[in-house]
Amino acid sequence: MLTLPTTIDEVIEQLDEILAWSKKNGNRLGYFPALYLRVTVEVKEKIAQNYFDDNERMEKLDVVFANRYIEAFHEFQDDKECTKSWQLAFDTCKLWPPMVIQHLMLGMNAHISLDLGIAAATVAGGKDINSLQNDFMKINTVLGSLVDEVQDQLSKMWPLLKPIDWLAGKLDEKIAKFAMGIARDAAWQVALEYSKLKADEEKEHYIKKRDLAVVKFGSKLASPGLLLNVFIRFLRFLEFGTVVKKIEHLDNN
Repeated sequence: MLTLPTTIDEVIEQLDEILAWSKKNGNRLGYFPALYLRVTVEVKEKIAQNYFDDNERMEKLDVVFANRYIEAFHEFQDDKECTKSWQLAFDTCKLWPPMVIQHLMLGMNAHISLDLGIAAATVAGGKDINSLQNDFMKINTVLGSLVDEVQDQLSKMWPLLKPIDWLAGKLDEKIAKFAMGIARDAAWQVALEYSKLKADEEKEHYIKKRDLAVVKFGSKLASPGLLLNVFIRFLRFLEFGTVVKKIEHLDNN
């Protein structure tokens, strides 16, 4: 029986275990947790620096948030039902054509667009939800600070990224941070809506409805159309390294 983490250190420990399993088996399921581990370690450091308004509550949020991914991962491994948005992200890991960036975006789509708002409302529901807003927004700053680092790791798998980045004049970083801002704002709206619900039936219905919207968008990320799929497959041939090596690049803290 799965024992979910209760502290941020236990979250890091379980993410490490998932990564170890992924590397051992050469499984693309390791791409997202490699990135997620970096984020979690950064949040832990920020909590130690008293970066947030309520650091104790932020650790609780980090744990509740992470547990939604960890539980979904193990449900998938045990052939049990998980949310459709995570099912899509996990199923896509069985396929060769999607690039690493697509796998990361599918994971972030499920985790931010669905899980983050639910976790926030769980930790600070009802009238307390508004007291969380400032710290909730600070998370976006933490994520934004990692964009350059992640891009450096991606460029090791796809060397064309650096000259494109130079020609674009850091436009891609600006787009990435802008997109994260949109996802964060949408997640906050989810938190506000979910925090108003009282009955378990209402909460379950809301999650299922939101999950359908998230998986619909995720499907476009996984397969954006015939022409783009052909272009992505061409780029995929230029993506260097084994699955294990790619995980190691993303996990290079």
